Amino acid sequence: MKSLVKTKRIRSHYTVLILAFLASLVTGCATIEGAGEDIETAGDAVEDATDGQ
Repeated sequence: MKSLVKTKRIRSHYTVLILAFLASLVTGCATIEGAGEDIETAGDAVEDATDGQ
């Protein structure tokens, strides 16, 4: 019976770790997407500035 409780505890720890990892991936993707948009906006500004000269 003790090993069953220990197995469930380990499984629940792994579940929490996996969920935390997946949450960080989702957050990271949103952050990278925002950074990409910022870089694209900056590139457009540089392109517009060079076209005006």
